[in-house]
Amino acid sequence: MTASDLRALHRGRTAGDPLVLPGPWDAASARVFADAGFPALATPSAGVAASLGYEDGRTPAAEMFAAVTRIARAVAVPVSADIEAGYGLAPEELVERLLATGVVGCNLEDSEDGVLRDADRQAERLAEVRAAAGDRLFVNARVDTYVHGVPAGTDQEAETVRRALLYVAAGADCVYPIGAPAEALPRLAAAVPVPLNALARPDGPGPRRLGELGAARITFGPGLQHRAMAAVRGIADGLRKA
Repeated sequence: MTASDLRALHRGRTAGDPLVLPGPWDAASARVFADAGFPALATPSAGVAASLGYEDGRTPAAEMFAAVTRIARAVAVPVSADIEAGYGLAPEELVERLLATGVVGCNLEDSEDGVLRDADRQAERLAEVRAAAGDRLFVNARVDTYVHGVPAGTDQEAETVRRALLYVAAGADCVYPIGAPAEALPRLAAAVPVPLNALARPDGPGPRRLGELGAARITFGPGLQHRAMAAVRGIADGLRKA
């Protein structure tokens, strides 16, 4: 599987039929999702971190890349990896290590330690990643304006669009305004000339509705891993009472 295969899955999506990418946290969950017929997968850094015993954002790069390698090796569908802000690696090394895992796509977020990065510098970094990767990686540029907020007096939606357009110009294949409210999705999708990734929450609209609102790609963050762990807790409670 190649990045071209993953790009093709994003094209021609109709309203109400977005690309739904479950987020496996280990090889076993990846096989379950692939066997269920999903055409591609997208690892969540928080879910992988939890499976390795770390808090979100605290997984050593080597362990994250090793976990992603096991996931990609376990399935025959394209896999995209959430690699947070890139672990401080230079773009060339980051691309080399990503490709070595077997993934064909990645998320790169524009915040670090809870603080938004300068948008122009982030765009430069994305352009360097694109130059190093060529067409070998599908780059999903995460925009964290709805996660960490924007400076006082700044219009949140306008800043989201501004950042998104900078990242598209830098070579991003997709833009991910994580946490954007559902009502903003039609405007964001209209303003951004690449596929829009939306986060599906347990208490929010489902994938089909998010697609109707303009999202071409749906991911779940660590939500599916949380649901699986809730099921495990239920099993554990049942065992204690048996």
